[in-house]
Amino acid sequence: MRQQLALLMFLFSFTLMGQQILPEKDRARVVDEILEERFNTLLPRLMDETGIDLWILISREYNEDPVLRTMLPATWLNARRRTILLFYRDKAKNAIEKLAVARYDVGENISSAWDKEKQPDQWKRLMELIEERKPKKIGLNYSDDFNIADGLDKTDYEAFMRYLPKPYHAKVTTAEQLAVRWIETRTPREMVIYNKLVSLTHSIIAEAFSEKVISPGITTTTEVEWWMRQKVTDLGLETWFHPTVDVQRSSEELVGHLYSFSGRPEDMVIRPGDLLHCDFGITYLRLNTDCQELAYVLRPNEERAPEFLVSALKEGNRVQDFLTENMISGRTGNEILAKALQAGREAGLRPAIYTHPLGSYGHSAGTTIGMWDAQTGVMKDDGEAYPLRPNTVYAIELNTTVTLPQWKRDIRIMLEEAGFYGEEGFRYVNGRQTQLLLIPRPMTHQGR
Repeated sequence: MRQQLALLMFLFSFTLMGQQILPEKDRARVVDEILEERFNTLLPRLMDETGIDLWILISREYNEDPVLRTMLPATWLNARRRTILLFYRDKAKNAIEKLAVARYDVGENISSAWDKEKQPDQWKRLMELIEERKPKKIGLNYSDDFNIADGLDKTDYEAFMRYLPKPYHAKVTTAEQLAVRWIETRTPREMVIYNKLVSLTHSIIAEAFSEKVISPGITTTTEVEWWMRQKVTDLGLETWFHPTVDVQRSSEELVGHLYSFSGRPEDMVIRPGDLLHCDFGITYLRLNTDCQELAYVLRPNEERAPEFLVSALKEGNRVQDFLTENMISGRTGNEILAKALQAGREAGLRPAIYTHPLGSYGHSAGTTIGMWDAQTGVMKDDGEAYPLRPNTVYAIELNTTVTLPQWKRDIRIMLEEAGFYGEEGFRYVNGRQTQLLLIPRPMTHQGR
């Protein structure tokens, strides 16, 4: 088995580095194998740590609980009719049951536990399963603080409580901690895949920010955005948000943070001397990336970017360092934010930090370290007290404002890279940008 896994990882590494994506059948196999590992290895531990011995997820077709969506087999693109999943943890026997109150198995990991001919009522069958197991604590997915852990709709909650025997009402509790930890925690195998996925993201950006795509004086920012979108589609992948490309140049004034989301001018012609910025992410094998990088468009006879822009990027890297050095297990996002901002300001920088969890979703659940419009810390409904835990991934997203006398204006160095916080501390999943991409790439063999 280990030899087969090693071979799979080697082949997977080779294909992604060559930007050749697994065919659908192989993707399905990998997704289901990872899901099996998560159910049998990760889930029991998380249930023990959160004190929930019975976790129930309920969804109807096309109105899926965000957590339940991550538990469906690769061949299930949606729930079917009403899908009820039941996970029972018997710690004394070191066993976990994975059952579906459905007419059929949910893939190979979750077994059907409902014979409609014997018990026509789906809700009554669920109650029979509960009473047979006599759980101490029943977790349901409702939450004030985490949208991804709030997937149980009002109709199903009311029906569940109406059918549930009265003695069990006091045992019902929110499963938000279990749900968030299921969503945020990555396995070693997932991290092998993540490395290659981020590498692919970097390579698409590098191609987009090159003379292969951009002809200065002709190509527009909007054309580059659609090139990136089409590239992802041509590779058989998906984007989880539409890419953005924007320009900072000497003749423009610095705009607010909303510029990247609303009111940004389209079809700006890219010119020599421009500082380009992109925001780009892809989805593959149920993982997501989110990356922002910078490029400089060389002027005639330039071989490198101006030193003042090179120095500005280094200031952005320093802010990254102040943030990641303060990512310590047990600290809340607000605590990390405050310490990182203080360190940056004491170093004479003007930082802003808005780092978010990354993984099963692009804007995922877990430790939120600031928001662009909440630099004093996030509020309760954004998980202000949720601590940093190992084996989690983040979009290290931030910026620093830099004054450029040469341009007689401020610019904003905006960076975003996938980072992994593990048992041994922080590391970037696949490196980070420390040099500006140059358009066109210098042709040194021609003396320039």
